[in-house]
Amino acid sequence: MRKDSSLKNTSSPSFIKLAMRNMVSKGNQSLIHFGLTFFGFILFIVVIAILGRPNLPA
Repeated sequence: MRKDSSLKNTSSPSFIKLAMRNMVSKGNQSLIHFGLTFFGFILFIVVIAILGRPNLPA
């Protein structure tokens, strides 16, 4: 019984490769979504920092 070596070569690509291929095919839309996510995250961190600052007496 000989194992078929072609099964190893036709394995499905990894999720990262699929995500990169999808990002390249969508192009500008992916960059816009990444930018919105980045600025939203920065805004979230700033709001949490403002709300969480201690109130020290002067």
